[in-house]
Parts: sequence; structure tokens; C-alpha cells
Amino acid sequence: MTPDTLHPPYAPDLCNDDLAPIPLARRDWTWVNMATVWMGMVHNVVVYEGAAGLMALGLSAWNCLEVVGVAYAILFVTMAYNARGGTRYGIPFCVLIRSAFGPRGAQVPVILRGFCAIFWFAVQAYTAAQAMDAILCTLSPGWASLGLRIGGLPVHMALSMVAIWLLHAWIANHGVHRIRNFELVAGPLVILIGLAATVWAIRVGHGLGPLFATPATLHGTAFVAAFTTGVTGMIGMWATFAVNIPDLSRFVRSERDQIVGQAIGLPLTAIVFTPMAIIVTSASIVMFGHPVWNPITLLLLLHKPAIMLFGGATLILATLSVNVVANIMPACYDLMNLMPRRLDFRRASRLVLVIGILFMPWLWFNEAEGIFRVLDIIGGLLGPVTGIMIADYFVVRRQRLTVDALYRHGDVYDGTDGWHRPGIVAFVAGGLAASLGQFVPSIAWLSSVAWFVGVAVGGLAYLALVRPRTARHATQVTS
Repeated sequence: MTPDTLHPPYAPDLCNDDLAPIPLARRDWTWVNMATVWMGMVHNVVVYEGAAGLMALGLSAWNCLEVVGVAYAILFVTMAYNARGGTRYGIPFCVLIRSAFGPRGAQVPVILRGFCAIFWFAVQAYTAAQAMDAILCTLSPGWASLGLRIGGLPVHMALSMVAIWLLHAWIANHGVHRIRNFELVAGPLVILIGLAATVWAIRVGHGLGPLFATPATLHGTAFVAAFTTGVTGMIGMWATFAVNIPDLSRFVRSERDQIVGQAIGLPLTAIVFTPMAIIVTSASIVMFGHPVWNPITLLLLLHKPAIMLFGGATLILATLSVNVVANIMPACYDLMNLMPRRLDFRRASRLVLVIGILFMPWLWFNEAEGIFRVLDIIGGLLGPVTGIMIADYFVVRRQRLTVDALYRHGDVYDGTDGWHRPGIVAFVAGGLAASLGQFVPSIAWLSSVAWFVGVAVGGLAYLALVRPRTARHATQVTS
């Protein structure tokens, strides 16, 4: 089936079977699917290390919980709103964004989002490869003696990466439905395993009292800066998904299912999982005198083979559950949007795996401060996209889109030769405003609120540029 047989007016360079609108009759995700998919994403190694890294920055356990509460409340509201277009029309992010940027201009945020998705896929996959390597070293002490190096990596680590890459390929190769079914099992299972780790940490710390008694080492402006950096960093972890949440919500059968599923899967799961990371990290302070925020390092320090095998397998499962949904799936849509005639979901997923290796993820994840710096930059750049999408869909379009026009050149969303210039200008303005703190020392504090600055500047700039022309671009819902 080709785009022409689906809808005759659709441009073949803007549509294929995977990018076309999903009819309501074929949307079979319930709130349970949405919740378990989010469960599979929230409890992952990056979130664990991010939450534990807050303690490494000098915040107390209670402060970390406060950071998480604020960040995930903001994320839930943002995603619930940004998901509506996908649920209502059954279209992915890379198509929905054409309303604000034009069919050609949309490639700018789509490429940025795809870059971020593949970057995080690579980092997550490498973390799982570390767990795989630790498991193999535990099973065979001679494994680590493979001392040759390939691309800066020991052979044993490179082989562990190959194994993890193949596991990702096996899950993604069968498309969205296998991903959905995988998350039905993986999401709840990792939560149960995390609860077991929490019970162990409470026993090590002789109850919650000692674990939460350690005070923050920061005060005054330093504390405020660390707190706001933590909130922005937590949001930065999901800033990529805040823009492409329609990639998931397009499969959900109703708006109610979308909101209920996200409410259970995002803030509630985060409230359960993040304290687990904080409690386990607090226990590491009791045991070793300093926070061990990398879970693989913690497993190795315990010197117990059974725990290493079980914990390592859990980390691999958790990584697979987040990577296939939060990174591989959106990256596939973004790549298909670039080459819809040549790529379908399976081919795009294989390309994601290949490109991910080129990011050389072993060069990342060295320290907590470095992670939050990357998260701040990503959040600052994607913040304007979030602000523009919300402003366009809710204020300018008033939640009404002509879906067919999103798949055609020369229609109401085309702008000038496929570029809707207000979207591009607002994106540049928001990105510059959010990134200034990274390059101008006198306003370095701006980096701690980069995502918020990007959302506000991008959204307001877009409205200022588009409002005078709203009447000319008014659209109606297609029947």
C-alpha cells in the first residue's frame, strides 16, 4: 500500500504507511498500555543516575524528592497538553509540527529531535553494555582479560555492546505492536525489582531515618542554583519526549485513556521509582562514605556474584524498556520523515542502531555534573519547540487542523516554499535565549532555567509573529 492508495492527494515525499493518520478504528491502546509504556521509560538508568546525581551535587535526600516532585508535575501537564493533537488526529510529531513550521521547515526541529533521540539511545545502550560486561566478567573471570582495543574500547566491552545492540534490534524489528507488548511485561517487572532493592537499602541503612538524616551540603544561593539546575535537568531528561509525545498518543483510543495512562505512568511511577534511586544511593553513603550514583559501580562494589547477575540483568531489562519507546521509536519516525519513500519503521530502526555507534557513547557519563550540563543544553534547545507547538495548536489553530493539508505542498500550512517562517524565527529566538547562559559567564544562572526560558520565549515569539496573520491561516477540522 502506497501513500497514493491511502489518500490520493498526499505528497509521496511527506507520507508513507507509518506516517499516515491512524484511523480511530485502528487505535487499540488503552490507558493500561499508556501507563505501562511510561513505567518502562521512567525506571531507567539515566533517571536513576540523574536522581542519584542530585545527591552528588550536594542536595539532601528530601531535597531530591522535592526536585523530582516539581519537575514531574510540570512534565505531566506539558505532555498531557502536547499529546492531544496526536490523540485527536492519529498523527505523529513529525507531521503535527508541520502546522507551525511548514512541511520543509519542520525538518529543523525533527532533525534536532532525532539527533537527541539517537544520542540518548547510544548512552542508554552503552550503560546496558556495561551491565552486560559486568555480568560476563562475573560468569567468566577471563572475560576481562581480552585486552585488545577497538575504537578506544577493550574487546570484551565492544562484544558486550554488540550483544546489547542485537537485543534492541530484536525488539524494534517487529514494530510498534511488539514494543507495546514488551512494555506490558517489562514496565511492572522492573518496578517490583526496584522495590526489592529499596528493601535492601533500608536494611543497610537501618531504616529510613539514617538515610534521610544526611543534610544538604549546599546553602543559600548555591542551594537555589543546585535545586533549579536539578529541576531543569530532570525536565531535560524528558524534554525530547515532551515534543514527540504524539508519537505514542496517536495509538491511544481516547483522550481520557491518554490522560489517565500518563497520570499513572509518569508522575505516579516517578514518585515511586525516584525515591528508590535516592534511598539506594543514600545506603551507599552509609556503606562507603560517599554517594555511588552509578548503579553498575554499586553492584561491583558489593562483591556478591548473585547480586551482580540479578542486578545487571535488571539494568539491561530497564534500559531496553526505555530505549525502544523513548529513543528508537521517535528516531524512526524522524528518519522516515526525512526519507518516507525509502524508509519504513524496520529499516529506520536498523539505521538508528548504526548511527548510535557513531556517537561513541563511552565518552559520556563520566560524572553527574557533565550529565546535567548535557541535559540543560538539550532542554534549552527543545524548550522552544514545546512552546511553539502548544502556542500553535491551542492558541493559533484552536485545536483544529486540516489533516490532509499536513501531507501536501502548497496548502494552508506550506508557508513560503514549505517554510513557515514564524516557527523558524521563534525557534531560533527561543534557542538563543535559552543557551546564552552556557556561553556568557555573567548570566550563567540562566542555564539552570534553560527549558523554561526556551518554552516561554519560543511560544511568545511565535504568537507575536503569527497572530496578525491568524485570520489568513484559520483552519477547520476535516470530516
